[in-house]
Amino acid sequence: MEKARLAVDIGGTFTDLCLEWNGKRTSTKVLTTPRAPEEGVLTGMAEIMKLSGAKPGDFGLIIHGTTLATNAIIERKGARTALIVGLSSAVVGGFAGLILGVACAYFGGYFDLIVQRVSDIVMAFPLIILALAVVSIFGPGVHNVIVAITIPLIPRCSRVVRSSALTIRSMPYVDAARALGYGHSRIILCHMVPNVMAPFLIMVTAFVGQAVLAEASLSYLGLGVQEPVPAWGLMLQGGAEEYATSAPWIAI
Repeated sequence: MEKARLAVDIGGTFTDLCLEWNGKRTSTKVLTTPRAPEEGVLTGMAEIMKLSGAKPGDFGLIIHGTTLATNAIIERKGARTALIVGLSSAVVGGFAGLILGVACAYFGGYFDLIVQRVSDIVMAFPLIILALAVVSIFGPGVHNVIVAITIPLIPRCSRVVRSSALTIRSMPYVDAARALGYGHSRIILCHMVPNVMAPFLIMVTAFVGQAVLAEASLSYLGLGVQEPVPAWGLMLQGGAEEYATSAPWIAI
């Protein structure tokens, strides 16, 4: 037998329930209070089961609520957006910092000096503040949020990679490669980059969490991902704070 599907739309005063079961659709509306919306949902479930003849064991999917944009909370893919932004920002920023850090350590000179001073300026600002500045210039959106989070991550990664690459540059096997006449690109890619991957991978992993938190913060402030794209920050912005005590699963 086909499982029943119950959609619940929690509003400010009324809660709409719609049940699809055995090819029939039954709907009802019950009064709810902002302090205890779950009471209205339970009342509506009892009423709609009585109208349709369904039993609790017939339900397959229960949607626990919606945001102000009437998107189901459980069906929203906020985690997908967070992971896309987090992984993209961490990977792009990490690899850009990897290339820049190794190049600074290998070539040194004025190139290294200029890059480090620019990195000092960028790192003087917290990640979220710099991301807010970038988003304010380019505007909200998924791609702009990725760019805004990626830019602050580049100097943080390059600084750590540079410190490891400086030690590797003085190793005997690098000197041997120079003596054999290997080109700069071969020395960097074959002898230096593989030996800085350990701290690099650790940083990229840590950057994912920072990027997810930054994306949620920007979306909550209205400067990040915009509706109808689902995002954790938008779900919190959409009235979840009103139900922090009566319906804590929204914020969780």
